[in-house]
Amino acid sequence: MDAPDVDAVESYLASLQERITTALEQVDGGARFREDAWQRSEGGGGRTRVLTQGTLFEQAGVNFSYVHGQRLPPSATAQRPELAGCAFRALGVSLVIHPFNPYVPTSHCNVRFFVADKPQAAAIWWFGGGFDLTPCYGFEEDVMHWHRSARAACDGFDQRYYARFKQWCDEYFLIKHRGESRGVGGLFFDDLNENGFEHCFGFMKSVGDHFLPAYLPIVERRKDMPYGEREREFQLYRRGRYVEFNLVYDRGTLFGLQSGGRTESILMSLPPRVAWRYNWRPEPGSPEAKLYADFLKPKDWLALKR
Repeated sequence: MDAPDVDAVESYLASLQERITTALEQVDGGARFREDAWQRSEGGGGRTRVLTQGTLFEQAGVNFSYVHGQRLPPSATAQRPELAGCAFRALGVSLVIHPFNPYVPTSHCNVRFFVADKPQAAAIWWFGGGFDLTPCYGFEEDVMHWHRSARAACDGFDQRYYARFKQWCDEYFLIKHRGESRGVGGLFFDDLNENGFEHCFGFMKSVGDHFLPAYLPIVERRKDMPYGEREREFQLYRRGRYVEFNLVYDRGTLFGLQSGGRTESILMSLPPRVAWRYNWRPEPGSPEAKLYADFLKPKDWLALKR
């Protein structure tokens, strides 16, 4: 396995954070990101950037981190038990966007790189990441655009990647205790170390580079749609599902907490306002019911004809 260029990965991730925060500030038009630089006592640190109470975004967080330590946490070795006890280096950019307007979907993106250092052996590395979309009110044209962008991120690397990583995304972002998808999917990949470092690094960069072209056209299309208290209350209710997934299942959240990461940076993915309702069900035939019936079930979105 060829040696990884960790410096090149770090440089790309730092530039990705800069590009995304600049673009989100421009489309919001009313607020700027605040940056907190932090250090981790066990090794490494990062830069957390958070925008709050903007014109468009209620909260948006874009994290860059580069941490290292003497022992991989359990969340990182669950799929690789042979690496338990290894020293590690972990780099990544993760972001979550929570808009005010319920017609603008929440979105998440993460790209990351791990190196496990085994004594007297070559380092073992892998990439992971992806992006996914979580609408409260679904629109086929938005979801089709999202998945076309996801497929475009895979083009030129492996013709099997889109189908493979779309299915993995559908399976990963399942709220198992409810039997319900968190959103309409996208891409999710992990443990990628096939075909050499340059191939895998190139694919991770493609995923990171395709996030803004996937998300911003949807934002522009929906940001001026009028909404009222009903739509806002449904948005807060659906955010409860987002919280449930992130705190119970999300590998990034578990890794950050288990590795002694900065709690405020890890939990910036949670929405600033959220609501739960006991045993609530949408009214049959309503736009809210349509989300459950037509959008929160995995399907081949690119097979739809418009």
